[in-house]
Amino acid sequence: MNYMIKEMDDEIRPRERLKRYGAGALGNDEVLAILLRCGTKECNVKDLSAKILNEIDGIKNFSNVSWEKLSKIKGVGEVKALTLLAALEFGKRVLAESNKETVKMINSKTIYELFKYKFAGVMQEMLVAVFLDVKNNLISSKTIFMGTINKSVVHPREVFKEAVSCGAGKIVLIHNHPSGNPKPSFNDEVFTEKMVKLGVEMDIPVIDHIIIGKGAYYSITNHKEYKDEEI
Repeated sequence: MNYMIKEMDDEIRPRERLKRYGAGALGNDEVLAILLRCGTKECNVKDLSAKILNEIDGIKNFSNVSWEKLSKIKGVGEVKALTLLAALEFGKRVLAESNKETVKMINSKTIYELFKYKFAGVMQEMLVAVFLDVKNNLISSKTIFMGTINKSVVHPREVFKEAVSCGAGKIVLIHNHPSGNPKPSFNDEVFTEKMVKLGVEMDIPVIDHIIIGKGAYYSITNHKEYKDEEI
């Protein structure tokens, strides 16, 4: 028989503590316990939560763990692993949407701060186009491609079609390097040059291409790498 949260004393039930004191009062293991719902015969749900955090070396690494690795932790399995990653993605989307209305895209830093969460835990390259008006206000963003960014795979038509559709005045491109090194490759440079030229022709300038790595990003326009501690 599994040990459910409801079998704990009221004072230590994460859900009861959430209702009484608010989500901010909960520890990381308690938040995780609510999502997991139950433990196993050998391990109650709070202990399982602590075990998961220990296995991945803390909450800071949660966005980088795969569902396969999570599911192999004893007591987790596929359903719980997928539930946790879905909850993580939902939180990232809430944060991104709430920031859209408050952040003006004045430079590469503000764009990076807004979109870095979208790339957290993504294990392959992903290209996102960010569409701005002429005053650098965010209009929308769209994931254009997932795979390996190169000049032959990503077709510019998709980017500029979306830009025209939403009435964008400027475009910023963002993609990630799963290796963690944000410095641009030769293909990145060639692709950026092509997109900038097309932007001039279309009168919708591509004003930057930001590459996100681990704790850092590179602005191709500024030819400079920025680390989180420097931002």
